[in-house]
Amino acid sequence: MSKYNVLMVLADQHHAGLMGCAGHPQVITPNIDAFAESGIRFDQAYAQNPICTPSRVSILSGQYCHNHGYYGLSGRAPRLDNLFRHFKRNGYRTAGYGKLHLPESPESWIADDVDEFGDTYETCDGERGTTEYFRYLEERGLREWEDSYHNPWNYGKNTISLDAQPTRMPYEHTHEMWSTRKAMDFIEADPNRPFCIQISMQKPHHPLLPVQKFWDLYPDDLNLPSTIGNDASHRPPHFQEAVRQFRSLQWDYAREGESFEDGARRAWKGTLACVTQVDDVFGKLLRFLEEKGLSENTIVIYGSDHGCYHGMHGISEKAPGICSDNVCRVPMIWRVPGVTPKGMVCDQLVENIDMTPTLAELCGLPSFDSADGLDMTELLRGHDQPLRDVAVTENVWSKSMRWGKWRFVHYQPEHFDGADVGELYDLEADPEETINLYSDPKHADQVVTCRRLLLEWMIRTLRSSTGQETVKNENLPNYTKGMHFTYPICEDGRLPTPLQPRNKRYNTMYL
Repeated sequence: MSKYNVLMVLADQHHAGLMGCAGHPQVITPNIDAFAESGIRFDQAYAQNPICTPSRVSILSGQYCHNHGYYGLSGRAPRLDNLFRHFKRNGYRTAGYGKLHLPESPESWIADDVDEFGDTYETCDGERGTTEYFRYLEERGLREWEDSYHNPWNYGKNTISLDAQPTRMPYEHTHEMWSTRKAMDFIEADPNRPFCIQISMQKPHHPLLPVQKFWDLYPDDLNLPSTIGNDASHRPPHFQEAVRQFRSLQWDYAREGESFEDGARRAWKGTLACVTQVDDVFGKLLRFLEEKGLSENTIVIYGSDHGCYHGMHGISEKAPGICSDNVCRVPMIWRVPGVTPKGMVCDQLVENIDMTPTLAELCGLPSFDSADGLDMTELLRGHDQPLRDVAVTENVWSKSMRWGKWRFVHYQPEHFDGADVGELYDLEADPEETINLYSDPKHADQVVTCRRLLLEWMIRTLRSSTGQETVKNENLPNYTKGMHFTYPICEDGRLPTPLQPRNKRYNTMYL
């Protein structure tokens, strides 16, 4: 059998529960649902950060944010290995299309690691708003109707409107369709070499501008999310403030006499329609692979960088994202020919950083030594053994941890003028996170345990560049002072993950 091809499809801020196969009663996702039936869906998959760029750096590097150092949007390109570089140096053709949203100064982090750079937000040298896709639209007189970028002149008053309406962009020229056609052309250009491609779709991120035919699939009077009016008094102060801002929102497309709920219902309709549009494009990709005889030799992953509220819990977008499973938990569906069982749902904890090292293993490449992520291959084979004890989503001063049935959020006291603020939810008994048990004396032991687990996780996963462990260089002569040992390092100047201090095989004498 020839090497696997790799196709990773990421939707932007798609919450894990917002799929038919995950049991959502409203959203229409026939292609994603059928794909889940053909592979394995991970129901407890977690993002490493609740916003775009740091999460995407984590996915491609396989590293936690506290190791790669990115917590904000864009910024200077890192000294980090990545999925594309690893596959390219091992004989793969590589390409990235769509809203890649990676560090881009002075040029995109991955610009030299892909054979085709198809970012729809900036050029490879970091210049924004003048991409190949934008030139494509300008040539067709469609630039003013572009619906995935900051375009307040034609779609609302704000930089990115929180309201929703049908786009004026013809479906075949949308960001998602352009990215998909580019990927298809890239695949067909050289059928004799394996490919590794990421397509990053902008939807269902705001602005909520679906094509009319997907908008029309949902009624105007559809039910709002059940948690939209939930009391937020048990939440931290910044969450409560976000709820207040949502309730006072002035909708961009409001008609005279509309209520707040009318606007919220329109935004919810736009959200569902955007998810359905992503589903439709994803279905076109799957059919293309089938028609070209590539389905039996291509690993396909559907996932997201992070989730979003979209009105759930009474918040419009994704901030403050660390507070809820709605943002931290993401879709993750794999189909690996000859490996994944059909229609299986895995409840074991996995993280987005697990994707890159797992792909290297499945494709028979050298191990991705700088990754913090773990190899998911046994889970992909259907073995139901725990891969990890906890899953963590992190900001600089706050960390969200899933452990068993518990969801715990740690905030630094400095965040709230020294106050002891935290969150603890029993997701089995309270999946909608309505009862914060953090200050309940009956659950003090759980809080202590969660803090200990979070501290142990932080220590265990922190990567070192100056660890004590050394590897003997057999090519050097017998003892020469200062030359007897060497330190193998990765591209970021740190030790490979197997040689980190947490590996007791190398560190027993220095505990």
